Amino acid sequence: MEGTVKIYEFLRPSGVVTALFLIALVWFLNQLIAGFFVRLGNRFTEKRLRIQQIGTFVRFFNYIAVMIASVFLSFQLSNEMLFALGGTIAVTVGFALKDLAASIIAGITILIDRPFQVGDRVSFGGYYGEIKEMGLRSVRLVTLDDNLVTIPNNKFLTEIAASGNAGALDMLIQMDFFVGADQDIGRAKSIVSEAIATSPYAYLKKPWTVLVNQVIHENYFAVRLRAKVYVLDVRFEKTPESEVNERVLAEFAKAGVRPPAVLHRGRDARTGDVS
Repeated sequence: MEGTVKIYEFLRPSGVVTALFLIALVWFLNQLIAGFFVRLGNRFTEKRLRIQQIGTFVRFFNYIAVMIASVFLSFQLSNEMLFALGGTIAVTVGFALKDLAASIIAGITILIDRPFQVGDRVSFGGYYGEIKEMGLRSVRLVTLDDNLVTIPNNKFLTEIAASGNAGALDMLIQMDFFVGADQDIGRAKSIVSEAIATSPYAYLKKPWTVLVNQVIHENYFAVRLRAKVYVLDVRFEKTPESEVNERVLAEFAKAGVRPPAVLHRGRDARTGDVS
């Protein structure tokens, strides 16, 4: 109780009000900054990820600055005051905020070490999506089905996170096609290759390929054609899968390339022939 009285004596009521006003002002300013950088990124698409990263640094710096300024405004930082704060706040508030402090330190570590960046497609803890924001306490990830996942920064120090594009605008994706082992594999590969090469979403300046191998898929033998190609922008990650699949399946039908036998072949009840 005595320690509380001492701390109260060092409070500056007018400074506390000013600090609260400053915090609200910086929060509002950061909302404007976030909107500005989003619009700027949409205008300069090729620099979108870099622009988002700059916006994150600016807002992060603003939060740190307002926290320091609030302490100086709210307290008279004499030697006695520093001693009182060290003895009381370090034990009470410090213990209560240990997770928050750990997350803040982890956030700074993430910004320096850069295991991922804003705009990256990241897998973490069973979730996969785009990093939308890196804050003081947490990282916000938006999944492909538009769920917002908030992850404390300190989790990234002890668990594995995988970045699909590692700060680049393009990203490698893969698409699998299964055909029967008795089909024209060369024709099937040619169809898949042509669909990839003519896709408006494919980034063909980087190497791409179609790999062919025989596999056991869903308990039946099949030939898998795995297309591996870079997509122009991570925002279009799923779009080429639909676009390329539609064209490949249509061309398979025209060329008479059929899926594995278990999916389409049956025995004629009258003749006993397999079709």
